[in-house]
Amino acid sequence: MQIEKIHELDLSAADDAAIGVLLDAAFGSIGENGFHGRSYYKQRHHMRVIARDEDKIVGHIAVLFRVVRLGDQVVPIIGLAEVATHPDRAGQGIAGGLLKEVIAMAADTLARFIVLFGTHPIYGRHGFGPARNELRYLGIDDEASHDVTTRVDDSLQVMALGDAEWNPDVPLDLMGHLF
Repeated sequence: MQIEKIHELDLSAADDAAIGVLLDAAFGSIGENGFHGRSYYKQRHHMRVIARDEDKIVGHIAVLFRVVRLGDQVVPIIGLAEVATHPDRAGQGIAGGLLKEVIAMAADTLARFIVLFGTHPIYGRHGFGPARNELRYLGIDDEASHDVTTRVDDSLQVMALGDAEWNPDVPLDLMGHLF
């Protein structure tokens, strides 16, 4: 098995389709707005980190780089989305290997934090912790923009990079879509 980094602009049609198949298998239909064969949930990302076994994509993490507003500070972050392992390969350490790769990569960027939305115990084992900041983001559903939403999301997880400190007591404006 090999781990590959693919920038979104370099994503082939075949890999894009294979990621869509993987996400459908891993997540099924998420509410009314599942993946439906797409390789992304709300919006395309900047990079994909995938695990490939022979010619089959068996694991995936979408990576984005953006700034957010944490209270009155503008902060660069790495956002992770669509962390997935094919159900036939669950429990084989694929997601953990991908997370280690992404965390090492993020440490060498301008980002001060890694942020994701998820509740799986694997995130805590890799250094993420829950945060209950009030969120503000652009709602995207059915491939269309909607209202700006403000709410608390119990699945928000954060990992500090370097000596950065996350303030859980201030609003988090994603300055864009939820990832």
